[in-house]
Amino acid sequence: MIELKNQVVIVTGGASGIGLATAKRFLEKGAKVVIGDFNEKAGEDVVQDLKGTYSDVTFVKVNVAEEASVKNLVAKTVETYGQLNVIFNNAGIGIQKPTHELTYEEYQKVIAVNQDGVFFGVKNAIPELLKAGGGSIINTASILGAVGEPTSTPYAASKGAVNLITKSVALEYADRNIRCNAVAPGFIESGLVNKEALGDFYDGLVAKHPAGRLGTPDEIAHGVVYLAENEFVTGTTIYIDGGYTAK
Repeated sequence: MIELKNQVVIVTGGASGIGLATAKRFLEKGAKVVIGDFNEKAGEDVVQDLKGTYSDVTFVKVNVAEEASVKNLVAKTVETYGQLNVIFNNAGIGIQKPTHELTYEEYQKVIAVNQDGVFFGVKNAIPELLKAGGGSIINTASILGAVGEPTSTPYAASKGAVNLITKSVALEYADRNIRCNAVAPGFIESGLVNKEALGDFYDGLVAKHPAGRLGTPDEIAHGVVYLAENEFVTGTTIYIDGGYTAK
């Protein structure tokens, strides 16, 4: 079991939802956390709030679809805290639209954030993890990386790629003490996904989960922390989905 106290952790998409819940979990464990997010105001507000309880938390604006921006995020992290031990490549977007109506630009936008963003995070974190003697890479995949969903072609394609990036990197660096895993959430309650916002459509989402409800960001965060702590888990995707993919 890895002790997370004083470990340095990057969380992308960390200003809200799963990312924010995970950042809080790491901070509770005594880790030093750098929150990366494209939304600068939200990120700064979140860090200001967290600093009321935790001293070692920092915000860096990042566009994960641009390698230079991700490289800067990693560099700022090492500059601030001296090393990098864990990266949670979590930032993501989605577009729901009939496939024949998708433009290439729309398709590529999802791929750029969800797939390229994970690659950039992995690529730029590895040199620092090697310097630290090893570490943990955790990626956000999805149930839609394992099963299809109408009108979600680019999202499903990107998340399927995340699963295989995860396995390939795990195999490549296992003998150098770098582990690479992923979490695959089901549908998660959020500011945009709730009964009030979605009405009857929300009930349809719930019905897809044998557990009879949607998940919470903190339930996914719990899985991420587990993957960071357990030294014998690598190359796997953990489905935290209320039974969605068991059907």
